[in-house]
Amino acid sequence: MMARGHSVFILCKKDSPIEKAANDAHIPALIIGKHKKYYDFSAGKKLAKLIDDNGISHLIVRDTRDMSVAVIAKRKSIKKVHLSYFMEMQLGVKKTNFLHTIRFSYFDLWACPLNWLEQQVLTMTKMKPAKVKVIPSGLDLKQFEIELSKAQARKQLDLPEEPIIVGLIGRFDPHKGQVLLLEAMSKAKNISFICCFLGEPTKEAGSEYVDLMQRTIDVNKLNDRVYIRPFRKDIATFFKAIDVFVMASKAETFGMVTIEAMACGVPVIASNAGGSPEILDFGKFGMLFEPLNPESLAKKMDKFCEEPTAFSPVHLMNEAKKYNQEDVCLAVEETLKLL
Repeated sequence: MMARGHSVFILCKKDSPIEKAANDAHIPALIIGKHKKYYDFSAGKKLAKLIDDNGISHLIVRDTRDMSVAVIAKRKSIKKVHLSYFMEMQLGVKKTNFLHTIRFSYFDLWACPLNWLEQQVLTMTKMKPAKVKVIPSGLDLKQFEIELSKAQARKQLDLPEEPIIVGLIGRFDPHKGQVLLLEAMSKAKNISFICCFLGEPTKEAGSEYVDLMQRTIDVNKLNDRVYIRPFRKDIATFFKAIDVFVMASKAETFGMVTIEAMACGVPVIASNAGGSPEILDFGKFGMLFEPLNPESLAKKMDKFCEEPTAFSPVHLMNEAKKYNQEDVCLAVEETLKLL
């Protein structure tokens, strides 16, 4: 948005990862303190002063824990800032009670990255439909436009050149489903494909889950079929090296990594829950398996191995273009009337 001529601030806590990322990207950061989730009027007044002192016309919130303080700031701000919530997580329960309805009424926009989330908001809150819009999350597609063959990518990751490779990227965590994929491998009829995990343990989480991964590998005699590689920033190399990506988590609200795989022309096998079915157009651009069911995932991997060229890389890459960040920025500008 800065490159498009807009003045942008990131409001964050001091010494936070977000502040560091903002500094690295040369985006001005305004420091705010910790605040309570609800009714923190003191923090709201301080936020209102930041808004007025810096001439902020539009405030975008991406975390429900910031909604209350943002509403207080809007009420206290002299500028009467335009307030938006860009949805990141699905709604767990209905939020139609009086207090939620009053709080939400101060938002000028509720942006949803997918259609199923828009329907969720319309049925589980009392937001006015005119304020609810679908704006997908944006992705910089240029990072995947690299000249790298599958053989070259596999060489960089020290992976075998010949077999079909099933990949999963993400922190080693129960929510990401590495063990589920390992269990599915042990149940699959095809024993010629291999698996590559790219990632590392969740910080401060200990080694319990990594130990479980290793035990699952040992018990099912998968040591010669599983490759674990440390996380790397050039994730395009990982996607270029694999044949199919597995989204093994129970339900991703959006699943940006699914778009990343498609942008590299790699088909996805994903849990039939959350946002994945819509992103994959209910099976047109990938396969869907029963959530948390290793037998179901095993069958899908077997089916892929039978016909690994069933999904056209060109069609997948073209589908990913709808999430191109330049188009998303334009949609944001048009919706917020910034043009």
